[in-house]
Amino acid sequence: MMYISTRGRAAPAGFCDVLLSGLAPDGGLYLPAEWPRLSGEEIARISRLEFCDAAAEILACFAGKEISASLLREMAIAAYAPFDAPEITPLRRLGGDDYLLELFHGPTLAFKDVAMRLLAQLYDWALEGAAKGKTIIGATSGDTGGAAIAAFAGSEKSEVFMLHPKGKISHVQRRMMTTIDADNIVNIAVEGTFDDCQRIVKNLFADASLNAKVDLGGVNSINWVRLAIQTVYYFTASGALDSPASFVVPTGNFGDVFAGYVAKRMGLPVNMLCVAVNENDIMRRVIRSGVYRPASARQTSSPSMDIQVASNFERLLFDACERDAHALCALMSAFEKDGEMTLGAAAAEKIAEEFAAERADESEVAGKIRALYEASGMLVDPHTAVGLVALDKLRAARAVSGKAIALATAHPAKFPEAVEKACGVTPALPERFKDLHARAETLIEAPADAASVRDIVLSRSRFV
Repeated sequence: MMYISTRGRAAPAGFCDVLLSGLAPDGGLYLPAEWPRLSGEEIARISRLEFCDAAAEILACFAGKEISASLLREMAIAAYAPFDAPEITPLRRLGGDDYLLELFHGPTLAFKDVAMRLLAQLYDWALEGAAKGKTIIGATSGDTGGAAIAAFAGSEKSEVFMLHPKGKISHVQRRMMTTIDADNIVNIAVEGTFDDCQRIVKNLFADASLNAKVDLGGVNSINWVRLAIQTVYYFTASGALDSPASFVVPTGNFGDVFAGYVAKRMGLPVNMLCVAVNENDIMRRVIRSGVYRPASARQTSSPSMDIQVASNFERLLFDACERDAHALCALMSAFEKDGEMTLGAAAAEKIAEEFAAERADESEVAGKIRALYEASGMLVDPHTAVGLVALDKLRAARAVSGKAIALATAHPAKFPEAVEKACGVTPALPERFKDLHARAETLIEAPADAASVRDIVLSRSRFV
């Protein structure tokens, strides 16, 4: 299995190289040179496997001969041992044809744990015998950072520098990052937005001088292998229903819903991929209009979705442009020059055929949290509520029919203030976090510029 860059100016790379590199050298994002295809019989069999077994077989499709399915299974068993649900990602029925896929049973109570735990195992495998450790630089809008830090804390072969927008994530999200005491972890609070953090990370990856001093790697969803791992729960959820379904995905950086697109390209029967966004609704607007035009990011109760530049959209654009890197580069150049881009009619039509989109404003999110609690006693976090509001709207518009699976991306206790404000009940953290708010925090504050963060990396790296 070989991988190519969306920008078309990087040499093809293998699974291990893509795992460790994050961005391609030309600034593009990696994708398989060809989508692996599974037969109907293979999909039926894999979808009914236990999660670790399914993960091993699906990852083997992307790893080729570089790593065996048996070793992948061992890694998956180790990665998912701390999860508090035996199914890893259990499927719950909401009522009628609506289901909730709970992705928050990992160590940091968010869907990011599913990919990050296995990614850390894969990093250790890939770095075995390496002369130099890996310096991971990432940006988080809330959950990626906690998952990465928990997964990589204490690693002898990797160090993590994680940027988050100061004051724009929940207290629980922040503390799950900043209270982990490990000398290979550095938390950086950036005076800006998540988009600023993401821009800084991209600039550092493109910094030849920095790359000459440290070996940079990425664990954000720019890392292809993270998305490959996230395809697994689309297969296992479909297997639990034993019939095709639509998936409704709360979306910020477009990675989680793109994983569903990958599963569909592999042959998984999926009726519709539904993009659910909050008031930062750039993905809804581009899917409906074909115009990608960021606005100012608004701070909401679902901070992991307070994003205006969705990095993984480039991967979808590349596919929608018939994998024409020249056409993709023209679009990205227009975006960098003008701050917006207009998709060609053919590409826009292809995207609209695969994706539906809806948004939820703050009052709708709070109303859904309250209504669900009053009707069933179930508490959901604001991101999950965005997805459920979107599902209601898409059903009303007849964009979705039949069975639908909404992804529950975080435990409600990660957003206690928002949930309590909506329904009057404060969700309790699991027992293992009972002293979270008493733990000491460690972080460094920095302005929203790459040079300042670069200085922090060079001064704190163990591998310079």
